[in-house]
Amino acid sequence: MSERRVCRVLGQHRSTQRRLPQGRADEGRLVSDMIELTRQYGRYGYRRIAALLRDAGWMVNDKRVERLWRREGLKVPMKQPKKGRLWLNDGSCVRLRPRYRNHVWSYDFVHHRTDDGKSFRTLNILDEHSRECLAIRVKRKLNSTEVIDALTDLFILRGVPAYIRSDNGPEFIAQAVRDWIAAVGAKTAYIEPGSPWENGYCESFNARFRDELLNGEVFYTLREAQIIIEEWRKHYNTKRPHSALGYRPPAPEAIVPMEPRLIMH
Repeated sequence: MSERRVCRVLGQHRSTQRRLPQGRADEGRLVSDMIELTRQYGRYGYRRIAALLRDAGWMVNDKRVERLWRREGLKVPMKQPKKGRLWLNDGSCVRLRPRYRNHVWSYDFVHHRTDDGKSFRTLNILDEHSRECLAIRVKRKLNSTEVIDALTDLFILRGVPAYIRSDNGPEFIAQAVRDWIAAVGAKTAYIEPGSPWENGYCESFNARFRDELLNGEVFYTLREAQIIIEEWRKHYNTKRPHSALGYRPPAPEAIVPMEPRLIMH
């Protein structure tokens, strides 16, 4: 059946069948804003996104947003897994934020192997406020006694922090460690079991530590690992730019100018 006869039967002008649809001039900006809102609010459908667009000043209805939504292949993702939180009786979520140096320290273990296949562990200790790595102890085995010994050295050099944050590993929750930390005047801040994001500062450091050093080095002996890891720790503290600190190192080296000496003639 010809186009002319179909249009005559339907009572529709033939020019409407040949007119190509043209998008509006602001469609590119609208799509950009819509995608940005979708990134921020991944669980929202097109109706809520349309409401947010109108709140932002766009004169747009749900139908137009739905058309663009489908064209861009957007959809609400599958239901996300639930995450546990630690709540007080009044409904407020517990989040201990570091406010100054020596306010909150955190520590954690990282496992690795030397070239002969033997495993070793590192005990990483950080100041959460300054992001400085205070110490990395490297040994084949690290137990609660080693934890106390490493903290003792730091307490002598830097003083006692207000809180020490860690996961619920047996080396950290050992009664000897808890009693000793309480005896020196600090408090423990254990994260909720199965919630590593509660120890985010240390987890982030461990990821950088593994990505920038452990994954690219072959350690033939434990002593070699101890030396190279300590050199990397010093570089991390004094030279490596940290994005959270405005791309400055956590503890840059201070240069003290030498006073000119008088030369006696």
